[in-house]
Amino acid sequence: MSEIEISHLEAIQPSDPEPGLKRQVLAHNTNLMLVRHLMQKGWQGARHRHTHDQLVYVIKGRLRFTGGASTFEAAAGDSFVVPGGVEHQASAIEDSEVLDVFNPYREDYAPVRGLE
Repeated sequence: MSEIEISHLEAIQPSDPEPGLKRQVLAHNTNLMLVRHLMQKGWQGARHRHTHDQLVYVIKGRLRFTGGASTFEAAAGDSFVVPGGVEHQASAIEDSEVLDVFNPYREDYAPVRGLE
């Protein structure tokens, strides 16, 4: 049986992958990864794609999102799925907080505990 570990938010130092964006890698294993992103108003991410399916939940603020042929705004309480392989980009209309779930976990974000 696998052990269940808790991730305490206050114990996880955020990284600064680019100006205007802070990232905290929360609970994860080889199948799933939960990531908290804090975006400053005016932040614009680079257009990119990855093989991971991504579930996005906006906790606070407002984002503009472009993915595939869709462009829309997402506000607190909104959620959406970005299928793996779809090119996408987000920008912060307001200071925003987002939870992202990736499947499988993102090796480029953090190693899986116990597999290092």
